Amino acid sequence: MQEDQTAFVPLPPSRFDACRKQPTRANSLSLVRFDDNDYSVPVACAHHEIVAKGYVDRVVLCHHDVVVARHSRSWGKEGVFFDYRHYLPLLERKPGSLDHARPLADLDLSECFEVLRRRLVAGEDMPGQGTRKYIKVLRLLEDHSMARLKRAVEQALYAGAYAPEAIVHLLEPPSSGPAATFLLDGREHLGRVSVAGPDITVYDSLLAQGGALS
Repeated sequence: MQEDQTAFVPLPPSRFDACRKQPTRANSLSLVRFDDNDYSVPVACAHHEIVAKGYVDRVVLCHHDVVVARHSRSWGKEGVFFDYRHYLPLLERKPGSLDHARPLADLDLSECFEVLRRRLVAGEDMPGQGTRKYIKVLRLLEDHSMARLKRAVEQALYAGAYAPEAIVHLLEPPSSGPAATFLLDGREHLGRVSVAGPDITVYDSLLAQGGALS
């Protein structure tokens, strides 16, 4: 048995990648053609070289050995498969396409998103400002799940805080553990430092000098 094993060819250094690889290029619509179907990649990859890996159940698209997109594989022909997240950055440059962009046609948003959009538009100072803020909220789907963003939007609506920055804050995980404290070990002299509290009565001197606001 040992003699037979010595005659075997050594195992490869890495596992066999059971897929069909095809070098290609993303077009101006950020679509990659593979096996007579088109699959989307992030808009930043448009016009760039892409390697398509076709597995039995999925298509993995890579740029410089970095995975940039994953899709379920279609065994049909002439299909076009979008991942709406790939096109969200483009909306910030073309906010007018929000309601007409084909990649977003199948985006099923809960009612809370439409309520948020209406309130952002109603409170805008300049035309289009509310829509741009709403797009910033949608872009959070690039890093967070739909369910998690939905909860944050609902909390924002309940609190009356509609700004994208407020929703980002609601998405941040709560801090765990006790707050960090400043230790005086080796710095005992700092314990003798006394800082006086603010004295707002000093502002009264402005009134005596005619500094009161009308």
